[in-house]
Amino acid sequence: MIRPFTDNDLGDVLDVWYRASVEAHSFLTESFFEAERLQIAEQWLPSSETLVSESDGRVVGFVSMLGNEVGGIFVDPAHQRRGVGSALMDAVTASRRHVVLDVFEANAIGRSFYAAYGFRDIGSSAEETTGLPLMRLRYDPPLR
Repeated sequence: MIRPFTDNDLGDVLDVWYRASVEAHSFLTESFFEAERLQIAEQWLPSSETLVSESDGRVVGFVSMLGNEVGGIFVDPAHQRRGVGSALMDAVTASRRHVVLDVFEANAIGRSFYAAYGFRDIGSSAEETTGLPLMRLRYDPPLR
C-alpha cells in the first residue's frame, strides 16, 4: 500500500534510508551518512511531498518529491526487486509531465533501477559535499 508520509513514519523512513544507502553507496563515509540523516529528518522530509510503501504494517520504501525533483527514493534491501520502487515511481509520475533526479555515478544499484524504469541521462555535476560525480537523469511519462 502506498500512502502519504506521516510524522509517525519518521523512524521507519530513516531506517529504510540508512539500510538502502549503505548498500548502494558503499563509497560514502559513515560521517556523510550521519550528516545526511540529520538533514533528511530536519530539512528534507518537512519540505517535501513524501509517499511511503507499506507492507504488513511496516514501511518498506519511500519517495520524496520537491516539485518535479526526486529528492530520494529508497527501498529496504530486503524488499528490493519486488516492484516497490517502481510502484512508488509510478505514484509520483502519474501527476507530473516529467521528473528529474541526481544519482551518484558510482551507485550501480540506483543507476540500474533508473535505466530500467526509463530515465535518460541529461547532464552531470559533482556532489557539493564529497565532490563525487553525479548524473542528472530525466523521465518523461507516457502520455495519458
